[in-house]
This record gives sequence, structure tokens and C-alpha cells, in this order.
Amino acid sequence: MLPRIASFLTAALLGLTLFQPAVGQAPHTGDVFVDKGGVLRWAKGKQEVALFGVNYTAPFAYSYRALGKVGADREQAIRQDVYHLARLGVDAFRIHVWDVEISDTLGNLKENDHLRLLDYLVDQLERRGIKIILTPIAYWNNGYPEKDTGTGFSSIYGKDAAYTNPRAVAAQEHYLTQFLNHRNPYTKQLVRQDPGILAFEVCNEPRYHQPEGPVTAFADRMAGAIRATGCRKPVFYNIAESPQVHNAILNAKVDGLTFQWYPEGLVGGHTLHGNFLPYVDRYPIPYAGDARFKSKAKMAYEFESADVVQPVMYPFMARSFRTAGLQWATMFAYDPLAIAYANTEYQTHYLNLAYTPAKAISLLIAGQVFRRTKRGQAFPSYPADSTFGAFRVSYREGLSEMNTPDAFYYTTSTGTRPVAPAQLRHVAGTGASAVVRYGGLGAYFLDRLAPGVWRLEVLPDAVPIRDPFAKTSLAQPVTQILWNDQPVQLMLPGLGDNYTLRGINEGNTAQATATGGRATVRPGVYVVAAAGQNTAAYGAQTPFGAGQLGEFAAPAPTDLGPQVRHTPPAQTGAGQPLRLTATLTGVGPRDTVLLVAQHYYGRTTQIVPMVATAYATYAATVPAALVYPGLVRYWLVLRRGGQARTFPGNFAGQPGDWDYAHPEHWEVPVVAAGAPLPLFSAGADKDLTEAHGVGENQGWTDYVTTPTGALALRLAQEPASAKNPAPTAGAPVVALRAYFGDRLASRPAAELAGFRAVVVRVRPGAGAGVLRLSLATRDAVAYTADVPVTGTDWQEVRVPLAAFRPAPLLLVPRPYPGFLPLDYTAPRTPGALKLADAEVLQVVLGAAPAGPAPLTVDLESVSLQ
Repeated sequence: MLPRIASFLTAALLGLTLFQPAVGQAPHTGDVFVDKGGVLRWAKGKQEVALFGVNYTAPFAYSYRALGKVGADREQAIRQDVYHLARLGVDAFRIHVWDVEISDTLGNLKENDHLRLLDYLVDQLERRGIKIILTPIAYWNNGYPEKDTGTGFSSIYGKDAAYTNPRAVAAQEHYLTQFLNHRNPYTKQLVRQDPGILAFEVCNEPRYHQPEGPVTAFADRMAGAIRATGCRKPVFYNIAESPQVHNAILNAKVDGLTFQWYPEGLVGGHTLHGNFLPYVDRYPIPYAGDARFKSKAKMAYEFESADVVQPVMYPFMARSFRTAGLQWATMFAYDPLAIAYANTEYQTHYLNLAYTPAKAISLLIAGQVFRRTKRGQAFPSYPADSTFGAFRVSYREGLSEMNTPDAFYYTTSTGTRPVAPAQLRHVAGTGASAVVRYGGLGAYFLDRLAPGVWRLEVLPDAVPIRDPFAKTSLAQPVTQILWNDQPVQLMLPGLGDNYTLRGINEGNTAQATATGGRATVRPGVYVVAAAGQNTAAYGAQTPFGAGQLGEFAAPAPTDLGPQVRHTPPAQTGAGQPLRLTATLTGVGPRDTVLLVAQHYYGRTTQIVPMVATAYATYAATVPAALVYPGLVRYWLVLRRGGQARTFPGNFAGQPGDWDYAHPEHWEVPVVAAGAPLPLFSAGADKDLTEAHGVGENQGWTDYVTTPTGALALRLAQEPASAKNPAPTAGAPVVALRAYFGDRLASRPAAELAGFRAVVVRVRPGAGAGVLRLSLATRDAVAYTADVPVTGTDWQEVRVPLAAFRPAPLLLVPRPYPGFLPLDYTAPRTPGALKLADAEVLQVVLGAAPAGPAPLTVDLESVSLQ
């Protein structure tokens, strides 16, 4: 106790607040219970529980192996990640324990490195005040995305046998008994008695089928095994994974129910673009009115906005969970710092404070939404709920924001002013605001220590260089980390224009005085003080929240050299200057960046200087004289001293050199005014769009060739069978979703006004259902029209834009779990379609009466004409 008392006294003398919401201190300690109304409450004080955080898998499976492959010290990796989680205000942690790695086939617990690291992780989380719910049984083997090597009971009993095979049931009982009676050597606590572990979810995503009796019996038996150890903590059980037997779980003798949410599906293979906020506007649970449901606590064990990097989804998800009555929500899964550069762990997810700074700040904001929103609190439908309480979410701005008297958090540059600048205690964000202007691409945090004294923490620049949701490899970084001197301007009340900065993290000896409020910083931790303030008492070991003032964790610079990320426009209009932008890293102050453009095989070559418009962003304009109908090809050249490097390819030399023999280049078609604008082309866009079945086993997609050899997307309805009953006539069975907002932006507004129809090149199969087109705007308002196809031959069908009428937006990719809504209707009746606002195309095949063979429609292209 003496060290803690000493720390408290030191903090009090220095004017610090030990409770720092921005660094994840939990407001409650001790056990929890579920009351008769199904509310999870703290045993002390009886307040409702509201905890928000992440899953994190470093002790197990791929994460464990990958940390070894990159040579990371696993304990240090855990310490760094837990610090970052605390920095993001996380106060909840959940993981499905890979039982296959810590048990044998009989369910005996193995004392090995996986179990030791889990114990170590639990201890580190508890030191930060982060509460824990463990799911002891995962049912997964440990291989994904590699080969399985686990040898526990889950390696021989699949999910179907897990609750029906007597040996499997006995092994699970044996394992649960030993797991809960395991003593953590770091906390010295038995798992079942550890006050930092609030509850247990029996098993991860079980798979059940009718009849329901064995399901209830198994759930009761597993819950009984936990309670037989003497454990009195709440027991939760998954009800969302097998909704067809939900009554079996509602009848089970468990204290709580668990849910998950993947609102736009999983594993898209590329970044999804467009407005997905309607997908997370609500989380309606179909059994919400059932008395059995109401008597149980609710938690979201996993959620994620998969394949989306926009930092706007988490706050909406947190709010929707609270409206649905959930009291715990943990995102799956936070990427370990040491391997986040490649996003190889579940590549459909991507979240790490250093590597996805804006998305990470949105998690910080979402945690505040979750804790500040009352359980069951209702909100208007999107977009009216984009501003709620202290929060604002804007798809158009790419912004999530929290603005309270004591805290101001934002995910990108914002024009919002703090509501009470003089009362500010915490600031976190990326980009610029009314109180901070920062030139880098990393996150930063400011916490007031005393009047006129602040702690500033700056993370390195994180530059996306590849699509993080495409095929991944540890040998292929998707985000480049750079440690740079970056300009900062602080405009905090009481700080003044001539404040001082003093580095205090390990190795940071920087000292500087601002001029006119402006200074230069590198990644690290600084004590920032008004002129004349004595800050000698603030050192690296000074207590700060649950840690110390000088704590800092950041990845080393990514040693890649200059990197370029650029996607050429799909086309551009003739006679208009062509503006091109690219992400380029590794440019020194004396380097020159050039754009070399040439009409394909034309005689004229333009060399245009590229100008930095922001850190790592360069732009140049190709003169209109070169932009005549045809094809413009171009390169980006980085000149350093007497040397040149050319992109794409990062080759020595430059185009025009007699021996520059590399064929790589970018190109953009130049079309005459009024030329068709492609919204979807099967051959060109197959890796950029989403095409999936909508119902359960009712639809699928494939690519086929036309008689001329062109590629076409096949939309197919499965034939009916005993296991696959025919869907309701007209119901969506398969859909294409294609984002075209960037293509629309490449054409002048005057041209857009000249388009009159959507033209579809299509071949309907005999008996196929109705084909519908939908154009969705940036505000997620959908306009729909049918495609009047006849016969079974290839044909071009014109659908006048005037025929499109407001209609519900089909939510594809399909939200998961399957009980979630499949459509969204704008709350206000919209006016006529404004083409300039459109950004997403949907082509939907409606169900037809089932036949003996698949019913198909082949789609080659969709364009505006």
C-alpha cells in the first residue's frame, strides 16, 4: 500500500488528477451482478455497468506466431498495446480463449506460454483499470490464416459435435473446472475469484440446430460447470449465432446474452467506400419484448465496421447498442502494434492507435458515447441523429467529434469550437482544430496537469500506402510509419504564445520555446508550460492516471524509402485541366517532385511541378491543351540531387531517358463532352465492387464471358429444394454494389446535367426475376427503377433518370447477424434525384418463382448516358 499512498500524495502536490478519463481509468471496482430486471450492476453502489473496449489476441494463435516471426518481445508488445488501449479510454476487454492451445483432448489445462501470456495480459489490463470478460471456449483451431496446429479437444470435436457428443461435453466440463480454478501467477488470484474479471461467456459462437431441448441442456450443463467451481460471477451465453434456436437460449439458466455486429459483412477484399451510417443507425433485437429476454443482461462480445477505414462508424454503433439495452461492447479485434504495419491478423479488421489514428480516435469517442448514453435511450433516425448530445458524426466530413466542457476529441480537422475553452482538460485528435494545428498524420493527446501546464503526446506519422483490406502479408506493409519534425500550434487557454516544451519520454531530450504559439515537435511526450512556469516537478516517473507521465509507445520508422500511392481517375473530360493528386513519402526539403504527362504516343510531353498540399500529399494539374480525346499517360518523378526515381515502380531514371525501359505508367482515358460515364464495367471493376447473395443460400455471383469474349457478372438465384425453400417473389436474392462517387467528380457539373439515362448491357436468363437499379446519394437516400428487359438475348436497356423514384436503400453487403434490418428508409420524403449527389450503384435481382435450375442474369456494364 505504501507505494500507492506515496503516488497519491505526489499527484496531489503536483495538482494532478489521478482519474484521467482519456487514459482509461475505470470508475468502479469489484464484482457485478444481474438484477431481476436484467440489468448488470456493480455490487458496490448498485450503479449500472456501461463498459466499452476491444478484443485483443496477442497470447494466442496467429497473433502469437506473428509476433515471434517479427522478433517481438511478446510481453513488451502486450505492455505497449495495453498502454495504447488505456490511452484510448478503453475500459473493457474480452477474448475467446483458444482452448485448443491450452488444453488436451480430455480437457486438461496445459501450463504453457499461451496461458502464461494470457495471465500476463490480464494483469496488465487490471493495472490500467480495464475490466475483463473471458470466453473460455473458442471452438476454433489456431491456424487461420495458416495451417492448424492446435491439439486440444476443439481440434477433434467440431461445433456440431460439441454439444451432442458425450466425450466432447465431458472434456468441456473438465476444462472449465480447471480453467476457472487456475491461479494467475501475476495477480495471485484464481480466475473465478479475480475482481478484474467480471463475468464469463461460456463459449464463442456455438452452432446449433433443432431440436431445442439438447441446446438448453448443454447450455445449462456448461453454466453449471462454471458455478460448480464456486464462481458467483454472471454467466453469459451467445444467442445471436444460431437464431433458429433462440428459445433454447432464452430458456437456459444463464444470466446474460451475447451478440455481435458486422454491419456491412466481412472480408470484402478491398476498402468499402460510401455512406454506411444507415447500416449502424439501429440494432433492433427481435426478442426484445420477451420476458425471458428482459430478465437477462446483454453484451456485444464482438463488433466491427469491417473493411471500412472511415472514422465515423464506431460512435453510431455504440449509441445503437445502448438503445438496444447492451451494457458491454468490445470491438474485434485490436491489432498488435508490432504487426499492425501489415494488417495480417484478420485483414478485414484494422484498428491500431499508431497505424489507424483517426479510426482509433473514433473508438475513444465511441467509448464516451457508450458511457454517456442511457440504456434504452431512443434517438431519431439518420440523418437527424448525426448530432446527439455532445457528439457529432459527419460522413461528408469524415468526422466524429465529442465536445464537452472538459474534453474535445475529433478524428480529422474540424471547424467546431470547444464549448468551454477555459474548462478544457483533455484534447485528442488528428489534424487541426480551434485549439491545435498539427501538420503531421499521427494522433496527438493533450491533458492538463495544472493551470498553464499540459502533457502533450504525439504519435508518428502514419501514411497508408496500400489497401489494408486486400491480400496481406507480413512482407508487405500497408501503412508506413515516419518520424518527422512537424509543425504544431497550440491555442490553449492560459498557455500563451511563448510556451515551453520539454521532452520527457525515454530518449527525448528536446527543449524549445514557441514563437507566436508555433513550435516543432517529433513523436514523443512533452511537458508544455506557459512562459515562466516552473515544471521541474514534472518528470517521466510522475504519476499520470494509472501510469507515469513519461510513458510512450510507438513503432519504429518503416524502412521503405519513398513510397507512392495513387489511383488514376476512371476517365476525364476533354478540354479541361486534369488535377492529379498522390500520396508520396520520403521527400526531403531539397527534393523536387514532378509530374511527367504525355498523350499516349503523342509528340508533346508536359513536365509539371507537383506541390505539397499537406504532409505527404502532392498535386499537379495537366494543362487542358494536353487533355484532348484519347489517352493521357503519366509518371511521378522524385529528383534528389542529380538522381531521379520514377513511379510507378520506383525505378532509377525518368521517362525521356534513352535507356528508361520500364513500361509501368498510369493512364486516364480522355473523353469528349457527353461521352458515357461508366458506373460499372465487369472487366475493369471486378476487384472494386461488392457482389453477393442477399438471402440465406438463395443467391450467388460469378463471372462469365459474353459471346464477344467480354467479362460479365452473373447474378444467380439458387433453385429451390428441401433445404433451400423458394424465397418470397420479388425479394432481393443477389445484389451488386459499386461506388462511383470519384468517377462522377471527374466530370464537370455541366456534363452531369446532360445525362438522361442509365444504360444497362444485360442478358436475362429464362424465368429470372425482376432486375432493379438503385442510385444512392451521399446522404444514403436511394432512388430505384426497374430494368424493363425482355427475351434472353444480350441487349442494351435505357432507364431514364426521370424514372428513378425514392425507395428504401438495400443494405448490402448484408448486415450480420441475420436478424438485422435489410433496408433503410430516409425519414423525410426526398425530392427528385440530384445526380451530382449520387455515389453508389446497386443492381438487384429480385426472386422469381423457383425452377429446377439456377435463374441467372448476366451484367456486362452500367453507364450514364
